Amino acid sequence: MSQDAPQKIVGVPRESFPGERRVALVPAHVAALKKAGFAVLVERAAGVRAGYLDDEYTAAGAELADSRDVVFDQADVVLQVRAAGANRHAGADDINRLHNGQTLIAICDPLAQADFMQDIAARGATTFALELVPRITRAQSMDVLSSQASIGGYKAVLSAAAQLPRMCPMMMTAAGTIAPARFFILGAGVAGLQAIATAKRLGAVVWAYDVRPAVKEEVQSLGAKFLELDLVKSADGQSGGYAKEMDDEFYRKQREAMTKLIAESDVVITTAAIPGRRAPILVTEDMVREMPEGSVLIDMAAESGGNCEITDAGEVTIKHGVTIDGTINLPATVPYHSSQTYSKNVVTFLLHLQNENALDADSDDEIVQGTLVTRDGEVVNARVRDVLGLAPRIPSEAATETSTSSEVPEASAATAAEAAADTPQADTSDANSTMSDEAPPREANPE
Repeated sequence: MSQDAPQKIVGVPRESFPGERRVALVPAHVAALKKAGFAVLVERAAGVRAGYLDDEYTAAGAELADSRDVVFDQADVVLQVRAAGANRHAGADDINRLHNGQTLIAICDPLAQADFMQDIAARGATTFALELVPRITRAQSMDVLSSQASIGGYKAVLSAAAQLPRMCPMMMTAAGTIAPARFFILGAGVAGLQAIATAKRLGAVVWAYDVRPAVKEEVQSLGAKFLELDLVKSADGQSGGYAKEMDDEFYRKQREAMTKLIAESDVVITTAAIPGRRAPILVTEDMVREMPEGSVLIDMAAESGGNCEITDAGEVTIKHGVTIDGTINLPATVPYHSSQTYSKNVVTFLLHLQNENALDADSDDEIVQGTLVTRDGEVVNARVRDVLGLAPRIPSEAATETSTSSEVPEASAATAAEAAADTPQADTSDANSTMSDEAPPREANPE
């Protein structure tokens, strides 16, 4: 940032999505923004639910704001976890607080809730949607969906273990041998791989399936067994770092092939989500009926419709003797570390925008082009414009399409992309089949 340029203020409001306990910026990362020339303004108690106190922010050099309105009024750049369409409950109120020339950086769900993007554009604000970060190596450290998916996969297993009326490991006791629990993980992206690793640590017998045969080696490296289904004949089953979306006939055959293993499983964890679309149905009600009494199904795609036909989003229900957990936003249930990883991702992203001068002007950088949704009063992202039925923009259209084609952001899975819940951050361009750079070694796997 030029010494002659006025100091930009980064504002961090308290999250307003119901049950959201994360915060977009943690105290440990304030110094990096200060060093880059930003001032930091944090709403009072913004980090309390995640375990970060106001005194920690002020000690790190941030200023405190007494209200949400003050943050939005003074900030040049607003950092949030869930905004716009990703916060359908209260996001509209914040849109009304945005003003001309302001920049919003957050998870926004622009493909499924594109109308929110038009509203932001009408306010004259610039929006960068973090779930649209391209699947390229140099963007790994900015991939919020990947870091959050890893935490979600970890918590899904712990939640299943807590609700299961049996222990996970095999145990030799004076009363005899206790058999290990049987887990079946649908999807081997970041969330799925972390779920596999965590279930193995608990001593369970783990099976996994993914539409991409290439992930078999990774699954097996974690000690799990890979279910091979002869359903994809030609390609590797992925596109742009995500598993491809298949047709209805594929899903039908897939369900038939998985029914026997699901019926033998004590825990089933599903992770398949498709950005901007309803999650594919992987487990039907008839399949649930065949599961053992007292078994548990964790549906990580509940917020986007669910991979189980009878999941109730946001609810934990018992149907046909099976506990079906439709808890949404699992990373928010581990807010301390999920905030820590999110904050690291978003600060890295903001500093990248600063280096590219993308906060104030257009840039041809692939990461900027891929995540930029609104600027100068209009929706500029090619994919979002397509959802809205808007004509393609002639300027930079080719570059925009190139940088966004790899999003289809959590987030790879059993049959499609693990996006919001399961989007990986990789060592290579095959983002879905490798670990995030915040992950532990392969033996323990992802984050």
